[in-house]
Amino acid sequence: MKVSAKLKSLRIAPRKVRLTSDLIKGMDVSVAMSQLEVIVKRSNPYFAKLLASAISNGENNFGLDKTNLYISDIIVNAGATLKRSRPRAFGRAGAIMKRTSQVEIILDERVEGKGRKTEAEMEKEKKARLGAQKKEEKELTADKKEDAKVEKVKSKLVETGEKTKKSEKKVGLTSRIFQRKSM
Repeated sequence: MKVSAKLKSLRIAPRKVRLTSDLIKGMDVSVAMSQLEVIVKRSNPYFAKLLASAISNGENNFGLDKTNLYISDIIVNAGATLKRSRPRAFGRAGAIMKRTSQVEIILDERVEGKGRKTEAEMEKEKKARLGAQKKEEKELTADKKEDAKVEKVKSKLVETGEKTKKSEKKVGLTSRIFQRKSM
């Protein structure tokens, strides 16, 4: 089963992006990720993020196994070109073309159906993820309530006239003079 992910308007020229795409085409997903970390090209972080997106698309939407995926094809096309100008001699203007790229990664399975999850298993995992999200949200709201209580107590202390340690310090001229170190 083929899975894809797209990246549009990448502000790197297509011929520079193709250098990286030709390197990792046909590799297993894990090997390609390690190659992208090692090789130094400007487009590598974008490729790594796009590849991670394609992997998660395959795992979450179709129940594919990450170890069974490989990069079957990478399509790099030209996007919109930003046209700028630069001053030249005798009042002329020279054209500058700032090119963009559109990248699409297509993943496929090495062995068809190996390690693939059923729809029931995918639903079960989705429910577990939603339950974990709800727990985190409840914890965050509880923390926010505690913070609000602390803020209320602090505001009551200030209103009643009780001074905190920070407000006890004098700010006048004499306090500044006597706090200085003697020479």
